[in-house]
Amino acid sequence: MPDLVIQEEKIIERILTLELVRVTERAAVASARLRGRGDEKAADQAAVDAMRRELNRLPIDGTVVIGEGERDEAPMLFIGERLGTRTGPRVDIAVDPLEGTTLCAKDMPGSIAVMAMAQGGTLLNAPDVYMDKIAIGPGYAPGVVDLDMSAEENVRSLAKAKGVKPGEITVLVLDRPRHDHIIAGIRRAGASVRLITDGDVAGVIFTAQTAQTGVDMYIGTGGAPEGVLAAGALRCVGGQMQGRLILDTEAKRERAFKMGIKDPTKKYDMRELASGDVIVCATGVTDGALLKGVRFGKDVIETETVIYRSVTGTVRRIQAEHREMSKF
Repeated sequence: MPDLVIQEEKIIERILTLELVRVTERAAVASARLRGRGDEKAADQAAVDAMRRELNRLPIDGTVVIGEGERDEAPMLFIGERLGTRTGPRVDIAVDPLEGTTLCAKDMPGSIAVMAMAQGGTLLNAPDVYMDKIAIGPGYAPGVVDLDMSAEENVRSLAKAKGVKPGEITVLVLDRPRHDHIIAGIRRAGASVRLITDGDVAGVIFTAQTAQTGVDMYIGTGGAPEGVLAAGALRCVGGQMQGRLILDTEAKRERAFKMGIKDPTKKYDMRELASGDVIVCATGVTDGALLKGVRFGKDVIETETVIYRSVTGTVRRIQAEHREMSKF
């Protein structure tokens, strides 16, 4: 039995590194072929098809616990979908085959293909709904920021913990009308607001790299899949995050209950969103602050990928040149 456990751990480690790189690379290349074409659905579908195809080649018994919709919304990678050859370890899968569909369709910076994989039962299993999120980088005591505090209170609390004035704090927010009150509160506190049009997985990760990005905090409402993916990545690089599912209709609450969510108002911390041994893998589609986009040459395709592993705190960057272009 011990030998079997060790063998399974080795299999999981192998799959969750270089094997996953190939999954996001192919999804990124497939969607990058449609950059700037103005067709968000086509770019997203290309990424979905490529990601599903590669995942089904892996020796895993995988289940999508965070995906692009539920079973009746196929052919997207839906919640509950089984993936892999079913001959290997049981794993949870969270996917966002093309984060920033608009960015890709308009050939704007920051679009990525991203997914997470973890031991079975360790990623939050939730319906495809919105999630309230707040995140900061490492080095602070627990409770410095909280979803139950106002944006203004969070800015002042973080500034105090950092030993600076609120005017030296920068908060990243998705540019959406639903965030107008958050933006107003941040500015009332005297802090700066940096708006992004899409891409809140990268946005959360930016909080852990303040010296490079200038971002101290992320606040806002975005997709639950992005929340789980971001939590997994943040566990690797350090920081704090909270998330709360927005289950604002009876139908959403019923769907969540069937997935095992008993408290529709529960506030999840980072480790409740993504526990265990989590690996997050992301490949750039368009150039951005986190990753370079796919580059198509005459005889080679170039990609850049970042891989985060929580159990070791490892961050790897892989710059690849693909010469067997027919495989893409």
